[in-house]
Amino acid sequence: MSAPLTVFAQSVLDAVDHIPRGRVMSYGDVAEYVGAGSARAVGTVMARHGAEVPWHRVLRSDGTCATHKSDRQLALLRSEGVPMRGERVDMPAARWDGH
Repeated sequence: MSAPLTVFAQSVLDAVDHIPRGRVMSYGDVAEYVGAGSARAVGTVMARHGAEVPWHRVLRSDGTCATHKSDRQLALLRSEGVPMRGERVDMPAARWDGH
């Protein structure tokens, strides 16, 4: 049995779960949106619990994907019509501001 989620972890997962299809947020965007933590802290939550939400919609601020899942992440993002620039997301066009 796993430990219950922290308030911060639940906030991160709730935020990611609300990112619409075809839009993305960076790890830092998520931290800012929930009003706590850092990009690294969001990354830790996503590494541990991200499978519960549309994890592929969270990436680095420069639009690149997680190295170990980049092929899968890019395929999912492309299938949702996320604007791309080569092998990275066009962050100005794809970023979701939470509204």
